Amino acid sequence: MSTSLELKHLSDSLEGTLLYDDLHKTLYATDASVYRIIPTAVALPKTNDDIVKLVRFAEKHKISLIPRTAGTSLAGQTVGNGIVVDVSKYFTKIVAFDSIKKTVTVQPGVIRDELNLYLKPHGVFFGPNTSTSSRCMIGGMVGNNSSGTTSIRYGVTRDKIVEIKAILSDGSAAVFSDLSPAEFMEKMKGDTLESSIYKKIFEELSNKEIQNEITREFPKPEIHRRNTGYAVDILLKSDLFSGTEPTINLGKLLCGSEGTLAFTTEITLKVDVLPPAKNIMVVAHFHSIQESLEAVVVAMKHHLYTCEMIDDTILDCTKNNREQSKNRFFLQGEPKAIMMFEVASDDMEETERQADALIKDLQENNFGYALPKIYGADIDKVNELRKAGLGLLGSIVGDNKAADSIEDTAVELSDLPSYIAEFSAMMKRHNQEAIYYAHAGAGELHLRPVLNLKAKEGIHQFRSIATEVAVLVKKYKGSLSGEHGDGIVRGEFLPFMIGEKNYELLKRIKLAFDPNSVMNMGKIVNALKMDENLRFEPGRVEPENQTIQDFSDSIGILRAAEKCNGSGDCRKPPSAGGTMCPSYRATLNEKDTTRARANALREYLTHSEKDNKFNHKELYDVFELCISCKACASECPSNVDVAALKSEFLYQYQKANGFSLRNKIFANNAKLNKLGSIFPALTNFMVNQSIVKKGMGVAAKREVPLLAPKTFRKWIENNKSKKETTSFVNGKVVLFCDEFTNYYDVSVGIDAFELLSKLGYEVVFVNHEESGRAYISKGFLEEAKAIANTNVAIFAPIISQEVALIGIEPSAILTFRDEYIRLADDTSSAEKLAKNCLTIEEFFKKEIMAGKIHPEQFSEEERQIKIHGHCHQKSLSSIEATFAMLNVPKNSTVSIYNSGCCGMAGSFGYEKEHYDISMQMGEDTLFPKIRSTAPTTAIAAAGTSCRHQIFDGTNRKAQHPVSILKSFLK
Repeated sequence: MSTSLELKHLSDSLEGTLLYDDLHKTLYATDASVYRIIPTAVALPKTNDDIVKLVRFAEKHKISLIPRTAGTSLAGQTVGNGIVVDVSKYFTKIVAFDSIKKTVTVQPGVIRDELNLYLKPHGVFFGPNTSTSSRCMIGGMVGNNSSGTTSIRYGVTRDKIVEIKAILSDGSAAVFSDLSPAEFMEKMKGDTLESSIYKKIFEELSNKEIQNEITREFPKPEIHRRNTGYAVDILLKSDLFSGTEPTINLGKLLCGSEGTLAFTTEITLKVDVLPPAKNIMVVAHFHSIQESLEAVVVAMKHHLYTCEMIDDTILDCTKNNREQSKNRFFLQGEPKAIMMFEVASDDMEETERQADALIKDLQENNFGYALPKIYGADIDKVNELRKAGLGLLGSIVGDNKAADSIEDTAVELSDLPSYIAEFSAMMKRHNQEAIYYAHAGAGELHLRPVLNLKAKEGIHQFRSIATEVAVLVKKYKGSLSGEHGDGIVRGEFLPFMIGEKNYELLKRIKLAFDPNSVMNMGKIVNALKMDENLRFEPGRVEPENQTIQDFSDSIGILRAAEKCNGSGDCRKPPSAGGTMCPSYRATLNEKDTTRARANALREYLTHSEKDNKFNHKELYDVFELCISCKACASECPSNVDVAALKSEFLYQYQKANGFSLRNKIFANNAKLNKLGSIFPALTNFMVNQSIVKKGMGVAAKREVPLLAPKTFRKWIENNKSKKETTSFVNGKVVLFCDEFTNYYDVSVGIDAFELLSKLGYEVVFVNHEESGRAYISKGFLEEAKAIANTNVAIFAPIISQEVALIGIEPSAILTFRDEYIRLADDTSSAEKLAKNCLTIEEFFKKEIMAGKIHPEQFSEEERQIKIHGHCHQKSLSSIEATFAMLNVPKNSTVSIYNSGCCGMAGSFGYEKEHYDISMQMGEDTLFPKIRSTAPTTAIAAAGTSCRHQIFDGTNRKAQHPVSILKSFLK
């Protein structure tokens, strides 16, 4: 094992970064699999020379290099005790595109969907399409020979390999591409490692006995999605080994080798013409799994573009997922399974004919109780629901989880119904109700038993079920891995699956490529045991962690963190849309992902020996750039709410280490503003003096928000008798006077009051506490809890379905719907109250739909309006409500920015050490879009922080939607 001094010398020699602190080793100890192995170090190389240095260091010190891109591997490919080499940050260039040959050359850290965004204007795309395509990278797809939903039409990654440039295990460079037999023989000359590899391949595969053994034992060649061991069966297709293909390409052997043979630095791929634009998806609903699989055999005769399955377990998980619940619109009844059959052509009439023929065929065979057709953008929504499958399984509450042990099997399509019937019978013998989803049309289903891997019995089942499934797959001459690879979870079954002789062949090939055991050891050959090195210690005493917030919905805070299964949705770039995760998008560091925060918290709450397990500087570091945007609470399919985890961590950590003066100032902002508002002009002058800002730790480039000359509460007092109508025909509402509107945005509060009054609503105010948002953000949870209890006691008796509590500032009013439920002692009252607490935009949308607000009440002025949504609105509410509200005037033209997070996040953007990163978050999506917006276009932003950040970043003034709508009033 390398010493810290040796690692420091290595670090100093690299252009990139070498990390070997406890936090980073912890974060890279897991991927999306069930395994946990602490590495020696983590490298982020910048150049090929860096990789060569890493290879030679590993060779000298007898440790392994573990290549990693997005870290979404499901079989444990990217964990190990050597150096994890993460190329996702710097090896991200699209090197070249050849429109004539239809090829593209990329570095391994290029994201699949971003590659296709680049290729789309050229009329082509890279076909293999995994559920993780928004963040998975080409290097990982090559390592696993990924397939995805489109393989039935466009093949697998191996089919697309033109050339691979790689660093071999001695540090030399090699290029693997199509070779004629003569060129192959030429490569065998010399005494380099590369030449010895070619000699060994020729020596082994020229042997007729070996050829026959491969043909006899490897999966059926008709199973296109197979990733069992090394692809020596593919090499036999070359006429060099009595096959029919004129060339041979060892790049196809590297594809699917999981980084165990060489380190890939550049990949040239074949691309395909874009799919036909006119598509229809038929979503067939079934009463049983077996019926759905029998229907696939019929449906696949219709030349489908996709054929995907989702079972009822995953569909049930979507019910409580804020993001995916919106994508359930097409479901009819409670199907046991659905199949997503997609047809396409260049003519919609032809596509309709294909869809109707498919439906007719299914009906004639009595398959499916509902067969709706889905069109246009709705197809994307259905696909998003399917892609969320793995992550959704992480949201299952408790220790019983959908375990990855057998989830990648593939058989010939005609064998699939029989195979699944036998599999289901086997599951019954194990008292298991398995989960079924994914690529039915390719003969591959992701099958998952539900196991408790914290319990010894669960570990026993983990192995016994995997062993029985291996026997079953072998019976059908199938592949134990269709696309997710062997890794650790399936590696030790290879001798059984392909025979001992073939397994020994793989070991000899591994030795030829990697004589000094540098490349990702313990995967495919000489694999680690599948039931060792797990995330959880079997039979452990479950750690107990007392919290001030109520995490009973997850059976405690530890299990709330454990819901993260590593699927990496939080690594998606701005181009993928959504908001999660702003800090990662700004830094591109794994440490700043939602996944890292959940993993780190799980690690320390599980393994810390301190009385206060939260009291670790490493946890402070990993949570520091979390801005509590709450995007993860909706966009993470596993519902990992890191904002809730962070506020609890800050509370517990600061209990042990003290609350800083700056945090006290920000947390007590409302109280201080109450004092400052006595002499607002003096306060505004003082707080914006450079010496005061420096003392508070506020960035010099920020202007501290100015207190209004008069508070909103004072204005309310002075206008108690003011009536805008003679009768309030639309009833009564209670307006929450939040602390931001009260002291800063008084004009917005007045606009809200006057707008509601003129539209026929009696606006009622009551005395209440502030929302507690600042206390929650800074971890002052005892104060926040007291506020929550008071406000719940005040409002619960007076708020109902008939009389709503509405709020102007999203982050304040939505606290009632979110944090109060975790904080309030009277949970029942808090939950009841939450149902009738609305953002003012939600209230307007409801009243518009009820016909109480209509276009005739507003002017017909033509105006363009763009909406930027507050992060908490996007997560806990909906921007569509703002869209509906601003669309009431007849001639308003409204659109929504796909803008992510603005980056201000309350006090975060004011803090001097966070100013630059705050502005970078704004630059990721929002600022460029606002700069390109016409000056005459109104910009709507409900969040006070958002409006300040927009001004600081673009010099444009945004308005609250209420103020914009009021300006339309007749």
